Amino acid sequence: MEIIFLGTGGGRINLINQTRATGGFIISGSKNIHVDPGPGALVHMRKLGLVPRKTNVLVVTHSHIDHISDAGVLIEGMSNYGLKKGGILIAAEDSLEGKTDGQRISEFHLTKVEKIVNAKPGESFDFEGGKFTFTKAIHDTFPAFGFILEMDGKYIGYTGDTEYYGGMDKLFDGCDLLILNVMKPFPDQYHGHLTAEDASKLIGRVQPKLAILTHMGMKMQSYPAEKKAKEIEEETGVKTIAATDGLRIPSDQF
Repeated sequence: MEIIFLGTGGGRINLINQTRATGGFIISGSKNIHVDPGPGALVHMRKLGLVPRKTNVLVVTHSHIDHISDAGVLIEGMSNYGLKKGGILIAAEDSLEGKTDGQRISEFHLTKVEKIVNAKPGESFDFEGGKFTFTKAIHDTFPAFGFILEMDGKYIGYTGDTEYYGGMDKLFDGCDLLILNVMKPFPDQYHGHLTAEDASKLIGRVQPKLAILTHMGMKMQSYPAEKKAKEIEEETGVKTIAATDGLRIPSDQF
């Protein structure tokens, strides 16, 4: 198994400037799972020599454009150029049934997917070779979720975009790898995302074998992110990495 980061940036300013890419990440193992395919997901896959047609599962944790924009083209890939239904789409309700143009997956593309899962926190979905358990996310006004993936003998937790909430650590208990969307180095008046302080608290309580920070905003990037990751590692005793575009993490690291 390997985790491949196609993009590690988040937020509106980064989205437009592409200081860090926004293609999400891939969990490549007995199944190839692409998570949050924002702008550039397809392009960065091809740059890394990855084949969209080998995607088995596409996960869209909410309908903001930096998580959903390339979902359609990825669906065409995993459905053999749209010629035959294929793959599994896991998405929040608004991404499947929302009324806002550009913030949902088109009806055309939904017809190309073999299996569609409306992911709701607290529920789970079993597939051949693994299992998703969907976790609560508090983010803007959109339905959103994170998840724990059990596959190939590993437990991988992903927070998605969310602010910190009570009991969050218990949901991710037992994860070998914890991937956290950490937008900001410090708290501010805007809620809906984890800060580095929140990430440190969560990592310290969960104690995964490895923690990876991603989906970082401009302030997090300029701190810089690598310094903040080192500070979190010192606070928690857990090896913590600030992901970079194109980073590959083999499973022997977690």
